[in-house]
Amino acid sequence: MLVSWLLSASMTDGVRSLLSSEGVRWFLGSFSSMLAKPWLVWLLLLAMGAGCVWKSGLLRVHLKEYRQRVAFRFVVALLLFFAAAIVCLTAIPHAVLLSATGHLFPSAFSHALVPLLAFAAVLSSASFGLMSGRYHGMSDVIDSFCFGIAKAAPLFVLYVMFLQFYESLRFVFL
Repeated sequence: MLVSWLLSASMTDGVRSLLSSEGVRWFLGSFSSMLAKPWLVWLLLLAMGAGCVWKSGLLRVHLKEYRQRVAFRFVVALLLFFAAAIVCLTAIPHAVLLSATGHLFPSAFSHALVPLLAFAAVLSSASFGLMSGRYHGMSDVIDSFCFGIAKAAPLFVLYVMFLQFYESLRFVFL
């Protein structure tokens, strides 16, 4: 903020100050809309998915234990079914998730790729956790979401700081 004021005070062409009335109105008026990007949603979904995977014990499967072996087989079948459904929604001609021109990128599929991956992670790990006895109910599943968000909290802070810095540079110099 101070550098933008110094550069604008030195009459540098094309530089706007963040401390001017225009800059303050822009910063406060567009703060929320600057942060409301798909990246924030992706970060939130991936954090929830990672927390669910971690707390379910899916990464530490002991196949010698009967409940975990059965739960792991169910998860593999579930993921194969999920993958087959995605293939059916993208690979056949005139599929629902293809673009109007019939391409995957850009399309509804490419825009939903991160949410689909997060959904697959949550579905498989919650199923594994419930079937293996690691989770005792939906409250444990929700706690795993919160665990993932708590572990990713520094990334949310970095996201806000980086995006505000980037958008401020765009305002000052463009």
